[in-house]
Amino acid sequence: MNTAYLICFVLGLVLSLLAAFSGLGHLHLGHGHLGHTHLKQPGHLSALNGFTLPAFLCWFGGAGYLLHNYSPFLMPIVVLLATVSGLLGASLIYVALFKFLLPRERVLTEEDTRMDGVLARVSDEIRPNGGTGEILFTQLETRRSAAARSESGAPIPRGTEVVVLRYVRGIAYVTPLESLTP
Repeated sequence: MNTAYLICFVLGLVLSLLAAFSGLGHLHLGHGHLGHTHLKQPGHLSALNGFTLPAFLCWFGGAGYLLHNYSPFLMPIVVLLATVSGLLGASLIYVALFKFLLPRERVLTEEDTRMDGVLARVSDEIRPNGGTGEILFTQLETRRSAAARSESGAPIPRGTEVVVLRYVRGIAYVTPLESLTP
């Protein structure tokens, strides 16, 4: 049984790390049908997914190995306790990810990250004739920066408020705000 517990622990740990660092946690199992009963309710996240299943394996294997080697319990009790431990570990992951983190996530639209019309402040002087500087701006409640060039080719000093006219290949082409107002 030690080998089985260790295999479950290592496999669960490796799959958990893969899920966390590569996005493989989006493997949603349990979207099928069981008779006329849906395993996944519409609008709800399945409890059986690429994060909770590896967590179950990891906790089950670790607890099973420790209980098998260092407790006086018989094998059926060890398997039961290891299963309970696995369910608790998977439940913790489910609650942390799917009740607290994912409900606050949303899919970004093109309008959310659109640069045309963004108000910014020059943080590093934009030099004349295609010279590149830097602008600071707020987008989606986050402070961001971008490389910037003057649309007209004229220098723009540090601290000037500017408007982004276009954004091409990672470069914002800007003009001073005061030049747009009559």
